[in-house]
Amino acid sequence: MSADRNESRGHGLAPLRTATVDLDAFRRNVRTLAELVSPAETMIAVKADAYGHGMVPIARAALEAGASSLAVLDIPAALALRAAGVTAPLFAWLHGPSSDFAAAAAADVDLGVSALWQLEAIVAARGGSRPRVHLKVDTGLSRNGATVEQWPGLVRRALQAHRAGEVVLHAAWSHLADASPEDDEVALGRFHAALEVAAGEGADFPLLHLAASSAGMRMPAARFGLVRFGIAAYGISPFDDATGADLGLVPVMTVQGAVSSVKRVPAGTGVSYGFAYRTEGETTLALVPLGYADGVPRVAGPSASMSIHGKRHRIAGRVAMDQVVLDVGEADVRVGDIVTMFGPGEKGEPTAEEWAAWAKTIGDEIVARVGPRVQRTYRDDRP
Repeated sequence: MSADRNESRGHGLAPLRTATVDLDAFRRNVRTLAELVSPAETMIAVKADAYGHGMVPIARAALEAGASSLAVLDIPAALALRAAGVTAPLFAWLHGPSSDFAAAAAADVDLGVSALWQLEAIVAARGGSRPRVHLKVDTGLSRNGATVEQWPGLVRRALQAHRAGEVVLHAAWSHLADASPEDDEVALGRFHAALEVAAGEGADFPLLHLAASSAGMRMPAARFGLVRFGIAAYGISPFDDATGADLGLVPVMTVQGAVSSVKRVPAGTGVSYGFAYRTEGETTLALVPLGYADGVPRVAGPSASMSIHGKRHRIAGRVAMDQVVLDVGEADVRVGDIVTMFGPGEKGEPTAEEWAAWAKTIGDEIVARVGPRVQRTYRDDRP
């Protein structure tokens, strides 16, 4: 190659690696989903730093788009949102023996309760507050949630605490396995059975919630009073048979890097660790500072590609911790050129859903695993 192709195009001081989060696309997705499930309310899950998108800006955008509440995973995340000024209802449900229930009660955080020990710990730590609790029954996912045998005792104790003014018995809830429509119908039946048991104990829940993204979109009977939308709000399909675009959703995150080295090599050149890839002919290799520490799945390397100037180029050799090499052939690629790992797919770039297929995983994992050194920037057309 000529020497000048090894020079920068003058892209300035663009970061080596960025994740651009389109808040306008996110708001559109939230509005689309909220309209679909209305009159049920919409809760948006912002766990795992909002699936890697950035919890605080995503939380604010969700509420601006009409979400009535937010789901975090644990109490520390809820407290971080309160510290950021978020006043909307927050729901946290995964707890350990050291969870700070006193801080949660003081911050008015709704708490999921799966076992008697959690309820007793909340009552003991509540101080002068009366936290709202959501009792969870296990309908078949086999994670947290009271078993059929534990459920009546949990309901009775919660009713006792409610009548004593120690908690507010606000909701009953569960989580579907999304194994198959038939399995989810069985789980829905178990949920109804649990509600009948609770009613027999005298419980009258103001709120019921069961569906997340998948059931929220395709199982109207599971919507009840609220749907907890997770990955769908980020523009990624929860289904194997439809893309986000098929569902009227727009992917929110675009991950890019800047070419940091370009070199011309002869046929038979080994590339990256182990020389799992050797060039078939004379070609150009471009080094991109995105690796598995940034969220590029190592297992996807043999199938995956990234795009430069709207054209896809295959990954040459194994994905390293900090970088990948692209075989760009005869393309005019220079240092500083922008490489897109994934985005909405509107300019020929791969999508997170394609990366999920290459890695034999789900889109949730692709976006959530984008590493912390990838600089998040936010696109927002609102005044």
